Amino acid sequence: MSEIKPDDVLRYRPGPQSELPLDDGETVEAVFTADRRRYWADHAAMAAVGVAAVVAILPWTGKADQIPVAAAAVVIGLGLRGLYFRSEVFARRWQLTDRRLIGPQGRQVMLLEIETVRRLFGDVQIITRGGAKHLIKHLADGEAVVARITAAKAARAQVAR
Repeated sequence: MSEIKPDDVLRYRPGPQSELPLDDGETVEAVFTADRRRYWADHAAMAAVGVAAVVAILPWTGKADQIPVAAAAVVIGLGLRGLYFRSEVFARRWQLTDRRLIGPQGRQVMLLEIETVRRLFGDVQIITRGGAKHLIKHLADGEAVVARITAAKAARAQVAR
């Protein structure tokens, strides 16, 4: 009989138990986690975009009388989405070490493999030389995180020489 192997997605558990362990001599320089205020601000921004879309589209389709109900549905839906996903989002963290960036679900990026680090609204996007993309979401200060990762990459490049 063939063996059924569980899918990594179904086995996913957020939090430190899903992270890769540190190597011998590796030190953690910073830990990046989601900011509650930024998380809810991002949801409010998504709700605002959704309400704007409702206000723009419904009159165009001749259903302007449904704007209040549709706008309320968008706001309530995004509020419920925020409540549903918050425990998972706040359990995720990224650790910046002297060698790599360790993320949730077994993700890692070696510092010398990072090609681009940039801010995307309240998030930070990391692109590797191989084209892999990683997103650190809902940060309180994205610019500070970009600066910290860039400095760690430069320090690692000095050690590697």
